[in-house]
Amino acid sequence: MLAFPSTYTVGITSLGYQVVWATLAQRSDMDVRRLFTDQGDPAHGSQRGRGADLDLFGLSLSWELDGPVLLELLEQQRIPIWASERDDNDPIVFGGGPVLTANPEPLAPFFDVVLLGDGELLLPTFIDAIQACRHTPRAERLHQLAQVPGVYVPSLYAPRYGPDGQLLAIEPTDTGIPATVAKQTWRGNTLSHSMVITPEAAWPSIHMVEVVRSCPELCRFCLASYLTLPFRTPSLDDGLIPAVEKGLAATQRLGLLGASVTQHPQFADLLAWLDQDRFEGTRVSVSSVRAATVTPELGRILAKRGSKSLTIAIESGSERMRQVVNKKLANEEIYAAARYAKEGGLTGLKLYGMVGLPTEEEADIETTADLLLALKKATPGLRLSFGVSTFVPKAHTPFQWQGVRPEAEKRLKLLGKRLKPKGIELRPESYGWSVIQALLSRSDRRLAPVIAAARGRNESLGGWKKAYRELLEQGPAANSAPLPPWEEVIHASWDPGRVLPWDHLEGPLPKTTLANHHKGALE
Repeated sequence: MLAFPSTYTVGITSLGYQVVWATLAQRSDMDVRRLFTDQGDPAHGSQRGRGADLDLFGLSLSWELDGPVLLELLEQQRIPIWASERDDNDPIVFGGGPVLTANPEPLAPFFDVVLLGDGELLLPTFIDAIQACRHTPRAERLHQLAQVPGVYVPSLYAPRYGPDGQLLAIEPTDTGIPATVAKQTWRGNTLSHSMVITPEAAWPSIHMVEVVRSCPELCRFCLASYLTLPFRTPSLDDGLIPAVEKGLAATQRLGLLGASVTQHPQFADLLAWLDQDRFEGTRVSVSSVRAATVTPELGRILAKRGSKSLTIAIESGSERMRQVVNKKLANEEIYAAARYAKEGGLTGLKLYGMVGLPTEEEADIETTADLLLALKKATPGLRLSFGVSTFVPKAHTPFQWQGVRPEAEKRLKLLGKRLKPKGIELRPESYGWSVIQALLSRSDRRLAPVIAAARGRNESLGGWKKAYRELLEQGPAANSAPLPPWEEVIHASWDPGRVLPWDHLEGPLPKTTLANHHKGALE
């Protein structure tokens, strides 16, 4: 069974989930059913589909706050939520996706197996390994799976804490278990595309094609860039065009996805190809593009193909802050992007940024507001919106050592005060939810009881805070470590020499390189 921690409409729009499902469903040695929070594929026979009848229960996780939903789905299938309570009659519970690849530790006690990295090679290798040992006792199966590159078995690794509660190490509990597990990287000539096109998706009837994977810019906070290195681009003729053609045989709506799609070396050729008369009536949309790569031709072709707006990430209106985060972007390039979007016939420009970045001052927020107001004046008639979130530290990025800054809450309000009266739409993400996100992205296994206690009330900020507070008041259970300290996990800046909860999991870049990038940013 392959689960997604949201409704069918949201889950089927996830390209990662679609690809994993299709990869498994195409195997002759598997019977795969999907499960969402509101529906699932029908079971075969009267009792099938519950935990005892499953060999595997998989979950795709792309959002930290979805952890409690996993537990609800397990309970629904009558599978024990704690991996330590499962026996030979229970399925192997496995998970993957960016959240678990970055830092699986807060959720580790709920998973038997975590797959680290790209699924193209990792998933078939994992399934082959499962099939080879499916009739052996559970403990032996897990031991064998732990030998597969990229397969992390949390129960075979134990955290060690100092008397002050500081994490000292996460070490194998048995000889023959690798000391570290490395993320797996797909280096093939093709990337993913939609396997399901449906009007019921959050983006109805869209065929999604992954144009690039990772991003070469390396903004110091960015998980999408650092965790998925190296930057990969499929071949135009052998990868992208066949993937697009396949989808356009079924629908007239095309979505080009990636952290920075216009940085594909042949993106201009792809655009020219989509400009042909035979694609009349096809609606093309692109995810975020790098501002410096926007051209009048890009604006013209997207407008001609039904796009209304373009999305660029500026991070901050302050040139100083953009240098801190390694955003190689000049003010003039932002103005040019807006101008070219308007000249091409697009009616809107969506900009994205952050508050609470390391070393940021209130003057940088004022400069951001000034830039957006000047941009509105320079391109009258172009609808501007600014989506802004609070900086949240992510594992395997140079800013993993930085905490959430409490001033961010006030700075979100300051932007609202400056921009809303002037007709710029501000779409701020909740500061409170960013705090909970940081708690989950930076914690270790000691947070698992909080995630378990939050289920059923995880829709509200108060529910999360109450779950933490109640467990704090109860004190740790016998032989259990105390909860990770709220303030230290969320807001504190950490020493670069500190042992991190994910140190035993190897990302694309070594910790020393991330530390150098971190040091360079703050200097």
